[in-house]
Amino acid sequence: MTTRKQPQANPVFMQTAIALATENVTRGAGGPFGAVVVRGDEIIATGVNCVTLHNDPTAHAEVTAIRAACAALNNFHLTDCVIYSSCEPCPMCLAAIYWSRCAAIFYGNTAADAAAAGFNDSLIFGELRKPFAERSIPMLQLLPDQAIASFDAWRNSTERIDY
Repeated sequence: MTTRKQPQANPVFMQTAIALATENVTRGAGGPFGAVVVRGDEIIATGVNCVTLHNDPTAHAEVTAIRAACAALNNFHLTDCVIYSSCEPCPMCLAAIYWSRCAAIFYGNTAADAAAAGFNDSLIFGELRKPFAERSIPMLQLLPDQAIASFDAWRNSTERIDY
């Protein structure tokens, strides 16, 4: 069994994420969430919650920070980066962090703290544990025989970049 080296936390970067979250609220730009993507000792990108500012339910702090970091590094993987978030990531942000291949996540507030402030992700966590047929938003497969053509095209593409 291989043991992964635990990245060292730097409180200064967490303080930056927390300051971004607080400033986002005080300037009326969005929710109390901030994130910082760091490589080594360098901040690559930051992000804040812009859901209400941009009318974009995906514009969470971690997602905006990941988007900015990927653009800055011209790479869709952040394997040598860590993310500092003012709060434990929601399911969407956690998935984005995994997709980006960040090496570690450091967070300040917990999901319970977020719920107490009115940001409750427990519904989504609960929905993910349910079979498709029991979820509150119906999820039904349609035209699988036609949809597979997209994956066939991907498998046969000489232009593809695996991720």
